[in-house]
Amino acid sequence: MHAFTNKQVAVWVSVLSLTILSGCTNWRERYEYQNAEHQTLKGKLSQSEAEKAQLQETIAELNNRIAGGQTAAQATGFEGMDVKFSGREGTITVTLPDSILFASGAVTLKTRTSQQLDKIASVIKEKYAGKQIDVVGHTDNEPIKRSPWHDNLQLSTERANTVTRYLTKQGIPEAEVRSVGCGESRPVAENTTAAGKAKNRRVEIVVYMK
Repeated sequence: MHAFTNKQVAVWVSVLSLTILSGCTNWRERYEYQNAEHQTLKGKLSQSEAEKAQLQETIAELNNRIAGGQTAAQATGFEGMDVKFSGREGTITVTLPDSILFASGAVTLKTRTSQQLDKIASVIKEKYAGKQIDVVGHTDNEPIKRSPWHDNLQLSTERANTVTRYLTKQGIPEAEVRSVGCGESRPVAENTTAAGKAKNRRVEIVVYMK
């Protein structure tokens, strides 16, 4: 049998001790890391629950105002505009007819449009800062004629982009605004009459409360 010298034994004991200590250190570091992650997740959950409670309170307040006789426009702050509020969806939708915003087949804003969009941007920044916004373009079902646009989908998208750019220039962060073009796919009226087609040509600004 091989006999170990006192020196060899001492070396092995040292190696074993270092291995054990290293293992303890690794486990401690892993525990501390996981504990920190746990505390971070708890903080995020607590913040999320607080935000959810605040949102529910805001939606309830808007519902109460409307039940008390205020219009959706008055309750949400977009007075004088065509506004719909959905407590179930947590959305506020401001609808602007294309006749206010654009000339026929055009994507450049009319000069007098700025006052309406300035007011919308002001209300968003004051009351709904940090909320996600969709700018949604819609058209009637009339085919594109004498226009640089390929079809109604492209026209509606370009118009939504124009309004989005205007809102961001007024100070709404780009990351919070999304442009969406729907073309003729989501009519709100029959396309069989001039009045119905006029209702379908519109831009909606949707504020997501949730």
